[in-house]
Amino acid sequence: MIEQFEEAVEYLQNRGVKAPEIGVILGTGLGDKFVAAMEVELTISYEDIPHFPLVTVLSHDGKLIYGTVHGKKVVALDGRFHYYEGYSMQQITLPVRVLKMLGIKKLLLSNAAGNMNLSWKKGELMLIDDHINMQPDNPLRGQNFDELGPRFPDMSAPYDPSMNTILEEIAKENKITLRKGVYVSVIGPNLETRAEYRFLRNIGADVVGMSTVPEVIVANHMGLPCCAISVMTDDCDPDNLSPINIDEIIAIAGKAEEKLTELYTELIKRL
Repeated sequence: MIEQFEEAVEYLQNRGVKAPEIGVILGTGLGDKFVAAMEVELTISYEDIPHFPLVTVLSHDGKLIYGTVHGKKVVALDGRFHYYEGYSMQQITLPVRVLKMLGIKKLLLSNAAGNMNLSWKKGELMLIDDHINMQPDNPLRGQNFDELGPRFPDMSAPYDPSMNTILEEIAKENKITLRKGVYVSVIGPNLETRAEYRFLRNIGADVVGMSTVPEVIVANHMGLPCCAISVMTDDCDPDNLSPINIDEIIAIAGKAEEKLTELYTELIKRL
């Protein structure tokens, strides 16, 4: 595995990706507007990068974008991988390993999630303070490579408190509604039943999604501070549940992109 990481890193360095400071995973909710805020120097297709999987979800482009935001070198991954696509946890998290080995010091993530907190509403953003992992595998299962991180990494604060504090300050200054809560990650790709929503809410989750947690586990394993924001794209009230419209979910995420981009670009400026 380490040889695969090193081959990908060498390829990207040879293409001109030099000394990036910040990595960004452009999940649902971040995309064109964030890229437009970058001074782009390079765009590289995933299919050209050794050992990178290919995205199969239509709303994810599958490109690595390198450039600057507020004078800081940034590598953005436009498109992520999910367990439901058939990839292993090691494949899903390979890009995080590669970004860390390229030199990034902070990792910013985004995702789309179903809102189970009935005092909130779809279209709003939630800063992830903690998570519950309901996925059936773990990217750290198997042989541990001590040069990457410890066998038993601590997860008492998986989302960097200092970055979260800055994001809350930015949101307050710019009058952006930014909730704060717990994300639960499930396998997907189906949406949840009424009983499953009740269960997930009862165990302490505010929103539910199908990504992010594997990448955050690996980031913590490697000592890479990270933060993550969910776009709440649908309301998941088990007593008033209606069929999901995926096109509507993508549209709601698109509307939230401007605020999410504002939060993350200003965070990068202040780091």
